Amino acid sequence: MYTQGKTKEEILKFINNWGEETFAKTLDIQFIDVDLDNETLTATMPVTPKIHQPFGIMHGGASCVLAETMGSSLSNIFIDGNKYFGVGTNINSNHLRSKKDGIVTAVARFIRKGKTMHVSEIEIRDEKGQLINHTTMTNNIISK
Repeated sequence: MYTQGKTKEEILKFINNWGEETFAKTLDIQFIDVDLDNETLTATMPVTPKIHQPFGIMHGGASCVLAETMGSSLSNIFIDGNKYFGVGTNINSNHLRSKKDGIVTAVARFIRKGKTMHVSEIEIRDEKGQLINHTTMTNNIISK
């Protein structure tokens, strides 16, 4: 997808309906905002028992899935999807606080946006704004 000429609503509709059965849909990830000027993407994910580890808190893998979904989506909506696609090649995720229930909100932004590589930062916060997870992710931008 390429954002040029698209409205925020068109972009959100596209990425919320991207693919039939995806990991993002399995975890009920919902994209809620894209800021075209600042090149950020925001999504929410409910914290329910289906994403808990045995101790009753959100599994770190669920945070990683949310973060990778955010970083990959951010790259792919800001490149020309007719010519390129972005694929994750590295993820570094720090789990900073536990979460038992409610909703988490993730915001992804570019640290570096080059022609062949994007590095993004993803912050996952709870309803109080407390940082639950901080992730950096690298995507390679590959010609189709």
